[in-house]
Parts: sequence; structure tokens; C-alpha cells
Amino acid sequence: MGGCVAFTGGGEGGSKGDKSSSLMVLSQAKMILWMTTLLLWICVVQLLTVGEVWGPRLLKTWPACYTPAQTNIHLSLEPKVFLPPKRAYKNNGYLMVSCNGGLNQMRGAICDMVAVARYLNVTLIVPELDKSSFWADPSDFEDIFDVDHFIRSLRDEVRILKELPPRLKRRVELGKFRSLAPISWSDISYYHNQILPLIRRYKVVHLNRTDARLANNGLPLEIQKLRCRVNFSGLKFTSQIEQLGRKVVNILRKNGPFLVLHLRYEMDMLAFSGCTQGCNSEEVEELTRMRYAYPWWKEKEINSDLKRKEGLCPMTPEETALILRALRTDRNIQIYIAAGEIYGGERRMASLAAEFPNLVRKEMLLDPMELGFFQNHSSQMAALDYFVSLESDIFVPTYDGNMARVVEGHRRYLGFKKTIRFDRKVLIDLIDRYNEGSLNWDEFSNTVKEVHVDRMGRPKRRVMIADRPKEEEYFYANPYECLDL
Repeated sequence: MGGCVAFTGGGEGGSKGDKSSSLMVLSQAKMILWMTTLLLWICVVQLLTVGEVWGPRLLKTWPACYTPAQTNIHLSLEPKVFLPPKRAYKNNGYLMVSCNGGLNQMRGAICDMVAVARYLNVTLIVPELDKSSFWADPSDFEDIFDVDHFIRSLRDEVRILKELPPRLKRRVELGKFRSLAPISWSDISYYHNQILPLIRRYKVVHLNRTDARLANNGLPLEIQKLRCRVNFSGLKFTSQIEQLGRKVVNILRKNGPFLVLHLRYEMDMLAFSGCTQGCNSEEVEELTRMRYAYPWWKEKEINSDLKRKEGLCPMTPEETALILRALRTDRNIQIYIAAGEIYGGERRMASLAAEFPNLVRKEMLLDPMELGFFQNHSSQMAALDYFVSLESDIFVPTYDGNMARVVEGHRRYLGFKKTIRFDRKVLIDLIDRYNEGSLNWDEFSNTVKEVHVDRMGRPKRRVMIADRPKEEEYFYANPYECLDL
């Protein structure tokens, strides 16, 4: 009995101790759970507070049930574009334009048509580029120029649309519009007196030719300055063209200064001009056939020798080598050939390569894959050469075509960068006399340098010839109204 009693009494005392210990453990557990819960809530509140500002970035991987609080704070990694305010004006109608010619002829025309649209208070439709000329380039405006930049950057001057509004587009489809070619070298009053009444009457007017349709001189200063603004600021190449052009420039710069030679000696140029100096009989016959194959090339029978002596032919590669040497051009300078395929190939380039061994072309500097997209797109190739030409230390055109003149003017705008304009009529006479032996080398070289002292792209007024606009200096070659003279 006593053992039992003793055993039982000991069991009751142990049971009370176990209960007390269990209560203490349970109390501690509740305290820990409560504190943990409190800490978690504090963390959630902190995260939600941060999420109001940074939620879109830091909490974007949270489950869909999380919705950050609404806020007026908007953060963006993209730089803010500051646009000029839109110009408010009563719209007199819509102007459509189809440009003709190569890239730089069309470039000047686009600048002219923006100025005309601004002056007439009309809406301009993004210009259509030439797809039917000799080059048959299918490129649209947006394939060469940044069309959104073009529209936005000029919005304080003129309203530009990518296409006609639907209602007017249907009118055009039904033929209810007027299409015409404006008169060449017209002053702005012609557009006010002849074109504006047509726009008011038909609502839509289409100018189907735009080359040299605005005078070089005699225009209001604000019109001239707008032409410059479009050319130097509004017309920006696409990012693809600019990036590839920048790559070419960087490759050239790693090896020092470089000269861009716009060697206008492609087959089409020679066929059109009828200049066959240095060509063999088969080549002369081929060029003649090509000239007759294009009915819009009006001049068919051409005396090549007479035209050359008048300075109306592009310099040949052989003549160019001689002149660059006479100008004391460093024979080790890199010379970037900005041109298409040279007619006659390596045979005609041999003299130039012998005098200046560092001749390069874009095809030598870029991977074929990089140029692949530009193949059969002559205007895009020309845009690439234009970009590199602007960046060069020296620019030398061998013929005064549209690219030569527009690049010259653009380089003037960029700070009168060195551009050597050959006086071809004088040079041909000097070359012939040197080859005949009537001039020794020093006499020839010194005379060549003297002739070109004032033909290096330095500041000067534009040469004007009254009543002969085709013979006077082109506005875009020397837009002095926009330069600091």
C-alpha cells in the first residue's frame, strides 16, 4: 500500500511540473509567431511603399494579383524628345510631289517643295521618290530618310502627312485632282499665282517633276533659310545608313586622315555625257548604244573631244591621278572612292592606284552581309557615300553633278571643310600642254595649284547670272544666306 501511495503521490507532482513547462513553451511560441507576423507585415508595408515608385521595375515579377498603387510619377529610360510647337494656319489644300533623278537631285527638290508648301500654307504629303529613272531604285522615302524625324522637326513650319486623308485619297483614285510639272527655276510668286489657285480649286495638286523648280536667287530670306533647315536638319538618314556610315568613317579614321574622291566615271555618266576619252572602240560603241536606248536623254550626237576641251566632261581616272599629284597630295593618304562601278575597271584605275596605293571602297571595308541590303538600291548606296563624304578631311569631286554640289554646300555649312572643285576647262588645257611637252612638271604643278587657291570651299558669295539660272552657281552648293560669312 505504502509503495503504491508513494508512487501515486510522486505521479501527481510530476504531472503538475509538465503542465507548467508546456504552458511556458506554448507562450514563447505564440510570442515568436506574433513577432514574426509583425515583422512580415512591416516588410510588406515597406515593399508596397517602395512599389508605389519602383513597382513597375522592381515588382514586375510579382504575381498578377499585385497591383501597385496609382501614382502621378512616370519614369522612363528613353530620352525625352522636345518637339517644336505645331504651326497653326488655315490649310489651303494638299500638295503631292513626285521627285525625279538621283538621290541628291531629289534631296534638293524635297527642300524646295517644303519651302513651297510652307509659303502656300498647304499640307505636304511625304514626297515620292523616283523609281523609274535609269537606276530603277525601288527605295521609298522612309528607306533612306528618317520620315518621323522629317515630319516632327518641321512641324513648326509646315504640316506634313505620310499619306492623304481617306476622303481625299478616294478623290485622287477617281482622278479628281490636278497633276502638272512646274516651270523650272521659278520664283516663289509663280507658285503663289499659278499653283495656289489650282490647289484651292482641286484640293489636291500633284507636282510630277521637281528638279530645279525653284530659283537659286531672288527669294525671300526666310525661304532660303528654310531650304537650308530642311537640308541640314530635316533630312536625316535612317539609323541603318548612319550606323553603317559611321562604321566606315571609324575604320578610316583608325588609319589617319582620308580624302573622299567622288570619281564620277560610271557607265551611265559616260553614255549620257558622250565623253569617251581613253575608251577603246568597243567601249565607245557600247556607250553610244546605251545613249540611244534612253529616249529621255535628248542629246545623241556628241563630239567627245570638243566637249572635253570645254570642260564639260568628267575627269578620267588618269587625269585625276595627275591633278592630285600636281596638288601635292600625300601619296600615302587613304582615298575613299565614292562612286559606283568605274567603267573600264582595273585597267582605267591603274594610274590612280600606282600614284596613290591606299585606295579603298566601301566594299573593301564592310562585310558583304552588311552591304547586302543595299545591293540594287543605288540611292541607299549614294546615301552611304554622302555620309562618308561629309566626314572626310578633303572632298574632291571630278564632275560638278548633284552629289558634288550638294555635298560641297553641306561641308560649307559644317565649317567650310576643305572641298577641291576642279576647274576642268583650265585643267584639260594644262594636261594636254604637259603631255605635249610644252610645260615641264614644276610649271604644270605650280599652275594647277594657283588655279585652285580659291576653289577649296572657302567662304564666298554665290555667283549669280541674270536670266541664265542653269549656268549660275547652284543654291545648295553655296547657300551663303545660311552661313556665317
